Amino acid sequence: MDEQPTGLADQQGPPQDILAAAIRQRRAILFVGAGVSMAVGLPSWQSLIDHLLDDLGLERDVIEGMHGGYQTLAEYYRLKRGGIGPLRSWLDRNWRVDPGKIAASKLHKLIVELDFPTVYTTNYDRNLETAFDVLGKPYAKISNAKEIASATAGVTHIIKFHGDFDDDTSLVLTETDFLNRLAFNSPLDVRFRADALASTLLFIGYSMSDPNIRLLLHRIWQTWEESGHRQDRPRSFAFVSQPNPVQEAVLANWGITTVGAPDGTTADEGLTRFLRDIRRRLDVKT
Repeated sequence: MDEQPTGLADQQGPPQDILAAAIRQRRAILFVGAGVSMAVGLPSWQSLIDHLLDDLGLERDVIEGMHGGYQTLAEYYRLKRGGIGPLRSWLDRNWRVDPGKIAASKLHKLIVELDFPTVYTTNYDRNLETAFDVLGKPYAKISNAKEIASATAGVTHIIKFHGDFDDDTSLVLTETDFLNRLAFNSPLDVRFRADALASTLLFIGYSMSDPNIRLLLHRIWQTWEESGHRQDRPRSFAFVSQPNPVQEAVLANWGITTVGAPDGTTADEGLTRFLRDIRRRLDVKT
């Protein structure tokens, strides 16, 4: 007998069981952050900051006390250069990972094999698409309204929530871009709100202190609070590299259960083990 969708109060048991059941029901969303790309060698945000400072001829101390980090620098770059085209080209060239590394990545292999119907990512890079390509699994990439309308049904939708290198106008890179997204009413935001209301969410590769991801989590919570049906919200989870009781309490209030890496493992090892455990449950219960 097929499992029936359940509400928040009815979803009990280990996170791996809940996520496996949601994937089988095609009611699960994976949200992938920069930590997953860094696991296969993508440069850190610091490399982007260093490039911006060098390109603009700025001293390192200019960013001391600056709110917004690379976003504010990218805003200044746009003002000085008249656009972000050259910056986007630099990112596209330098934030590439050898497809062989992605093909060898256990983490990326598991992401593909788990067969989430929808994968959202705030990463600009093409590592997820490359993983699907090298493993021969079809997908549809979505970064704008046109691609929402034309996306092939029945395949994994990889939604580039902060844009894609193939479309400069889709990139959420400068401070103005991020502030404009606070309204949470772009076509991708509308799509996400609809998806999130019907799905169990799993966030991986994120720092839970990132203000952008915290805003997103708060907006999901707010949507359910205002719906009058908060008790029916599907469970959601965030894999974190280091447990933090303060973060756990705040996120729990927003309906997000944190899952940490087991003692004695690195964040990447712990996440790989966690996803493998979900895959094992899917293989057992088919």
